[in-house]
Amino acid sequence: MDWLSLIALAVALAMDAFAVALAAGSILRPLTFRPCFRLAFHFGLFQGLMPVIGWLAGLTIQGFVSRWSHWIALLLLTGVGGRMIYEALRGEEEERRSSDPSKGLTMVALSVATSIDALAVGITLAMIDVVVWVPALVIGVIACVFTVIGLLLGSRIGGVWGTRVEVIGGVVLVFIGCKIAVSSL
Repeated sequence: MDWLSLIALAVALAMDAFAVALAAGSILRPLTFRPCFRLAFHFGLFQGLMPVIGWLAGLTIQGFVSRWSHWIALLLLTGVGGRMIYEALRGEEEERRSSDPSKGLTMVALSVATSIDALAVGITLAMIDVVVWVPALVIGVIACVFTVIGLLLGSRIGGVWGTRVEVIGGVVLVFIGCKIAVSSL
């Protein structure tokens, strides 16, 4: 795989992480180093590990992954997005701040949801006989960088637009989940 194709693939895979980071950045006020590091690290880690897992699984689970990955991503993204919308519309600022998307099960769900397509990429890499280590590293690093950019941008936008950005971010997550599901039907 040439470098230009690899970078384009990594950027395409990082778009989900970027969109989620925009939404997360809008509710993490003030955005400090810790949550920024946690999200960027975990999004990058999951984006880098999923191709490796897919590559190792190879043709063994290809049928299952291609059949169910879009539904898994839909459920995870719709659940997290719906929760964001609900909390924003409920209007309890203090409770929203206590539900930090960079902690616990929310962070794990977001990490899995944004990287599930990387699992399919790993399976594809195995089928076309590409060794996965360098692509996985590039995919992980680019996802990490795009997450930081998304968090910083979301933080700036969120400070100006308030809860509207959180609602928009939730809608974007639901839309991404639906898009993944519809595109694979």
